[in-house]
Amino acid sequence: MSVDPLAEHRAHLLAVAYRLTGSRADAEDAVQDAWLRWDRLGAEGRAAVRDIRAWLTTTVGRLCLDQVRSAPARRERYVGPWLPEPLVTSGPDDVLDAVVAAQDVRIAALLVLERLSPDQRVALVLHDTAGLGFDEVAGVLDCTPTAARQLASRARRAVRAAAADGELPEPAPEPEQRRVLDAVVAALAAADVPALVALLHPEAALHTDGGGIVKAARRVVRGADKVARLLVALVQEAGPEVLAGAAAVQVNGEAGLLVPASPAPIVVVLTVADGRARAVHAVLTPEKAPRTTPRIPARAARGPR
Repeated sequence: MSVDPLAEHRAHLLAVAYRLTGSRADAEDAVQDAWLRWDRLGAEGRAAVRDIRAWLTTTVGRLCLDQVRSAPARRERYVGPWLPEPLVTSGPDDVLDAVVAAQDVRIAALLVLERLSPDQRVALVLHDTAGLGFDEVAGVLDCTPTAARQLASRARRAVRAAAADGELPEPAPEPEQRRVLDAVVAALAAADVPALVALLHPEAALHTDGGGIVKAARRVVRGADKVARLLVALVQEAGPEVLAGAAAVQVNGEAGLLVPASPAPIVVVLTVADGRARAVHAVLTPEKAPRTTPRIPARAARGPR
């Protein structure tokens, strides 16, 4: 019995497309279109493909290329901070777990990729993430292998610089992520600004993505005191029930919360380093809301004990 190549490589292809676009919907479209192109090759054409995974990955890269190159113009028109569409999972059987496990798709990592030029991003993801050779990357970008190698090298330098600046710390262990998140929720429930400030890095940043649809900060808020005061004010405005109904989830592989709200639930995830939150990311826009609602209650959402 033959193995369906799309099923075999689906997690890998989705991870590649998602790292390129930052959109689950766009990633799924690219993978589906790649499968259709594979199917249209016919039996003879498919038999001639020596490396199915590489062929599918290259095809997904080409399909995503226009999206990646048009992203800077779309971001300029976007209202307020832009965040990737979150991948929200709630347990080991979640279909997205394989995608999250396949590559580093943390929100912080994707925001660093956003700062690369489109061609740098494609070269880095297709070579370093997907394992394509520079000849294949060059074919996607319509450049020479030497140029593709240089693009990837510049991208790596930019990623290393972001890591050195603390914007892309090493992933914290899951228990540490959850401990910090629980403590943040408890401080918010108690409206305890000093306790919240102590849990935030002095240069902490708050990114709120409302997409111009939902009320959110129009700029990234920086500094522990400013972030803490704004978060406490937002929770107080929403009412205590907003935390009481929160659910613990994994967001792009990190500890997060799904907070009930109208018109769509809010997805919250922290970037944790050295026991404190370096960044708080909150996705409010309904267009990026998760498609299913997890059933796991958050311990800290019950308030301080």
